Amino acid sequence: MKKNKTVYIAMSADVIHSGHINVIEEGAKYGDVIIGLLTDEAIATYKRLPILDYETRKKIFENIKNVSKVVEQNTLDYTDNLKKLKPDYVVHGDDWKQGVQTLIREKVIEVLKEWGGKLIEVPYTKGISSTDLASQYRFLENTPDNRRSKLKRLLKVKPYIRLIDTSNGLTGLIAENVKMEDEKTATTKEFDAMWVSSLCDSTFKGKPDIELVDLTSRLNTINEIMEVTTKPIILDGDTGGKIEHFAYNVKTLERMGVSAIIIEDKTGLKKNSLFGTEVKQELDDPEHFAAKIRAGKQAQVTRDFMIFARLESLIAGKGIDDALMRAKIYIEAGADGIMIHSKEKDGQEIFEFMKEFRKFSKDIPIVVVPTTYNQFTEEELYEKGANIIIHANHLLRSAYPAMVDTAKSILEHGRSKEASEKNCLPIKEILTLIPGGK
Repeated sequence: MKKNKTVYIAMSADVIHSGHINVIEEGAKYGDVIIGLLTDEAIATYKRLPILDYETRKKIFENIKNVSKVVEQNTLDYTDNLKKLKPDYVVHGDDWKQGVQTLIREKVIEVLKEWGGKLIEVPYTKGISSTDLASQYRFLENTPDNRRSKLKRLLKVKPYIRLIDTSNGLTGLIAENVKMEDEKTATTKEFDAMWVSSLCDSTFKGKPDIELVDLTSRLNTINEIMEVTTKPIILDGDTGGKIEHFAYNVKTLERMGVSAIIIEDKTGLKKNSLFGTEVKQELDDPEHFAAKIRAGKQAQVTRDFMIFARLESLIAGKGIDDALMRAKIYIEAGADGIMIHSKEKDGQEIFEFMKEFRKFSKDIPIVVVPTTYNQFTEEELYEKGANIIIHANHLLRSAYPAMVDTAKSILEHGRSKEASEKNCLPIKEILTLIPGGK
């Protein structure tokens, strides 16, 4: 019996539109259609996580007419699946002739030559974009449950995740939308989540970073950010306050859709960690802090919300052994991850801590904030053991000098012309910056 010819079509979308159906129907004209469905991990390397997970997307494609089989595609590169399946044809929309996917296209053509396979390109369906459709749907599905769960999903499918500080709706939009395409690797880099920092939140309000801004005000900031964004949020919770209060605050944050809180093991009047031992830094009793973590974990309702313990041993000059001792106690108490902090510029004590920590815990996420040791790339920090990398205050620190420069220019020239030309967005861009502003 003559074997049917096979057609390979790679798919990643979870919002299926007529363009996808058109490609599948075209492929069915040439043989049995095999869908190479990109895994969540593969998709996360070049764009945001899909709204639906892999298993759900697989069931959808299995039930589409003309699809004979669905297989995993674990990378953007088709090579492994093509060499294994040796399809007669690969079918794809002709939109990948330009942009970041051109390298992938070239590789597909090269691999198909090995057995005389052929690439068939279908004219792209104009006016339809799965990325745009998914973007529109994200706000519709941006419920607290969905938003809160995204951080755990990201930690499962990405080697590390990057965050940037957000202190209001505008910085939230920057974290949400700024991205960079890398044509060499056919990937898009963007921030995976947002860090709501007590330092930045306090500073934007013109107040010192001493836990003066109360939780109600912090929650208002989070609400402003959530209204215009969809990415997960980690909250800087300072010391977490009293144990009894912390348990209630965890419930509130969880209900809102915040993904995680990080609390630090210091006590007394808060002093910013980057002062180090220049000011008095009092560490909490580790058992007392562990009790706070336990209270928070017992209070939460869902499995998605996370509590990270921030170790201040290095900041207080207590050393790596003290940090490791505390880390073990906090993990035993239920901490979902550990944040290790240091103000030293060479990063060596951070690296030594991670090396020793990984000897007894391979899976617990480690959070780093490379504010002072920012000469290391995210990839280098990941290779040393970090899973979450927070760029903690850079939008704040870059905004202030620009605003001061503008103010000085207006004073110097007695008009705003020079400042507008040098530092400012055109007014029309500001008016249309926010969706719905026009």
